[in-house]
Amino acid sequence: MHTVMKTLTLLACAATSAFAQTTPVISPAQFQACIDRVRAQAQAGGITAATFERALAGVEHDQSVIDLSNNQPEFRIPIWDYLAMLVDEERVADGNARLKEWDATLAQAEQRYGVDRHTIVAVWGVESDYGKAIGKRPLVHSLATLSCSGRRQAFFRGELIATLQILQNGDIRPEGLVGSWAGAFGHTQFMPSTFQRLAVDMDGDGRRDIVDSVPDALGSTANFLRRAGWVSGAPWGYEVRLPAGYAGESGRKQKQPLAAWAARGITRIDGSALAGAGNAGLLLPAGPRGPAFLVFRNFDAMYSYNAAESYALAIAHLADRLRGGGAFVTAWPTDDRGLSRAERREVQRLLNERGFDVGTPDGLIGPRTQAAIKAFQEKNGLTGPPRAGGKLLEALRRGKP
Repeated sequence: MHTVMKTLTLLACAATSAFAQTTPVISPAQFQACIDRVRAQAQAGGITAATFERALAGVEHDQSVIDLSNNQPEFRIPIWDYLAMLVDEERVADGNARLKEWDATLAQAEQRYGVDRHTIVAVWGVESDYGKAIGKRPLVHSLATLSCSGRRQAFFRGELIATLQILQNGDIRPEGLVGSWAGAFGHTQFMPSTFQRLAVDMDGDGRRDIVDSVPDALGSTANFLRRAGWVSGAPWGYEVRLPAGYAGESGRKQKQPLAAWAARGITRIDGSALAGAGNAGLLLPAGPRGPAFLVFRNFDAMYSYNAAESYALAIAHLADRLRGGGAFVTAWPTDDRGLSRAERREVQRLLNERGFDVGTPDGLIGPRTQAAIKAFQEKNGLTGPPRAGGKLLEALRRGKP
């Protein structure tokens, strides 16, 4: 949950060194004293001494986890970069394949929880690229670090204890409890406390396992959205057209009747009248010059999965693409478009060919790729930050700026 597309975290890595210089680093003695306090809290919550000692044997403070917590991409990068990577043709094609592969399971989830299959699969695609990027960090180690330093220590202490409960209950094999820096794990990246509350046994084997059981992961996701207020059969929202110079109210929470938005001159993107049940909020993720959306209660349910509007919009848009919909009609207000994962790999391949080593092209724009972009820009007289955008790709394709 508190992670979105683990690969996107690398977009923030170049900035982590600056945070590392300012984030207080606790000593080994301080860390051990904190773990001792957590031990007492865990045992009071029913965790046996054997479970605690086995899980935290040799655990050490990991400063890289703190650095990553300060650089969450859904709050840092432009919305057009974020969506270009999360909702690209690869993810749509893979999602359509997963819809066919898990048709029976998705039909069962729809019937039981009232959440449509396209939304369930969209969450799966955005959260872990359909299980291909679930994260590799041991949950206990990350959560122990976050329990003792950084922000929200009390919250993460609760997540650590929930992880120990999962281990003690035996729902998931110990080596399967790996995931993001924040402790989210499995195909659809549940936090441990969310797993405890909402995970379901969809495959009927007597265990709730969102790591090794795709049916359990998909059913648990549907259960989460239902509990978050999902309205069966209702839309999340749709793209709209604003009148020229619009400067009125906006915001996901500022919901009003559709008649009120229509009175302001807002129509659906094709010019037709607004439709739908209930009040809606006007979402302007890039301001009034970019794409605009009226969003209903189901958008809020998506938002609750990971509290970022850009994240919820990625889920909504991917779900629409899986239903056969197209790209947004209104262009993003930028002259340097975002790149798909295939285009990011092309950037890396072309940099390699021109002598700027980035290693094996993987579409992840980390420090090594950013350093290569910067060197290419300096050599060719290009200005601006080392960003993998449309302008850079075109310059590389031409062989010169």
